[in-house]
Amino acid sequence: MNLQARIQAFTKLGEYLKKDIYQQAEEQLHLAEVLNPWFTKENIASALSAWQEQLSADMLSAWLSPYKLKEVASKKKVLIIMAGNIPLVGFHDFLTVLISGHKVVVKMSSTDNVLLKVLIEKLISIAPEFKESIFFIDDVKNRKFDVVIATGSDNSAQYFEYYFKGAKKIIRKNRRSVALLDGTESAMELKGLANDVFAYFGLGCRNVSKLFLPKGYDLDNLFKAFYPYSHVVEHKKYGNNYDYNKAIFLMGSNKLVENGFLLMKEDKSLLSPTAMLYYEYYDAIETVEQFIEENAEQLQCVVSKKDIPFGNTQKPSLWDYADGVDTIEFLRTL
Repeated sequence: MNLQARIQAFTKLGEYLKKDIYQQAEEQLHLAEVLNPWFTKENIASALSAWQEQLSADMLSAWLSPYKLKEVASKKKVLIIMAGNIPLVGFHDFLTVLISGHKVVVKMSSTDNVLLKVLIEKLISIAPEFKESIFFIDDVKNRKFDVVIATGSDNSAQYFEYYFKGAKKIIRKNRRSVALLDGTESAMELKGLANDVFAYFGLGCRNVSKLFLPKGYDLDNLFKAFYPYSHVVEHKKYGNNYDYNKAIFLMGSNKLVENGFLLMKEDKSLLSPTAMLYYEYYDAIETVEQFIEENAEQLQCVVSKKDIPFGNTQKPSLWDYADGVDTIEFLRTL
C-alpha cells in the first residue's frame, strides 16, 4: 500500500466511527464498559467522536504533508506498549506507525483491550493489506521487534529504559496538565476548564490536575462552573476515590475545600489524586510562567489565554504529540 491508500483506509475507518460502529459493534462497546467501569458509554463515545473528527482525508493529509514521507524500503516492526487510562489512548501511536509505512506490534493494556481490536478488525476489512503489518503480543520478552514506543508511569519508564537499552525507542513517563487563570476568564472559558478537569474522570495526562490562581481569587467562580459535572460522584469508582481521599487528607489535618463531588487542596505538587484538584495562588503571573518553563518536561498541556484554549485539552489534533516527541519524524528517520 502506498501512502495515499493508507490515508484512504483510515479515512474510511473515520466514517465508520461516525455511526456504524454503534450498530455493528454494540456488544463489544458494552463489553469494554463491563471490563473497565471507567470506560463509561459517554467516555467511549467521546473517544470515538474525537477520532472520527481526526480521521478525515483533509486532516490526515494536512498532518502528513510537511514530512514529505517516502515509501519505506525496509519496514521495521515497531512495538507499542500501550497505556489504558482512557479509551483508545494508544491509538495515535498505532495510527502513526501504520500510516508511516511500518509494521506494528501491539502490547495492549489489560484495561483497554477491546476497543482497539474493534477498530483494527474494521481497518483490516477495509484494507486487507494491513493484516500483514499488525501483530499482537502479550510478552515483550520475545524480542520480535526493531523499535519501541512505550507509555507508562515514571517507575515503568525506568524499567523500559533498562530493558530496551540499545534499542531505538520513545519512552513516555507521567505527565500532568495545568491551567493558569488571570481572573478575567469568561463563563464560557470556565465551562471549558470544567471539561478539562472532569473529562474521562480526570484520568488522562491531558486533564488539568493543578490550577494557578491570582491571589484572592474566589473559588466559588470555579464551583459554579464545575456544578454541571456533579453527577461524577455517582460513578462508583470515582465516588470511592472521593470518599477515600477525603478521609485520608482530613486524617492528616489537611485543609480541604470541597463541594460534594470534587476535593480542592492548596498544594505545590502537580500530581493530584483522582477526585481532587490542586491549586496554588500567585502574586505575579511571570513567576508561574517561569515555573511552567522550568518544569516543561513534566507537563503535557498548559491551559491559559496564551496557550491551549480552555476546554480543548482532550481534543488534541494529530500533530499534538504526547510528551512533545514527534513520532512521525522519529519513524521517518528509521
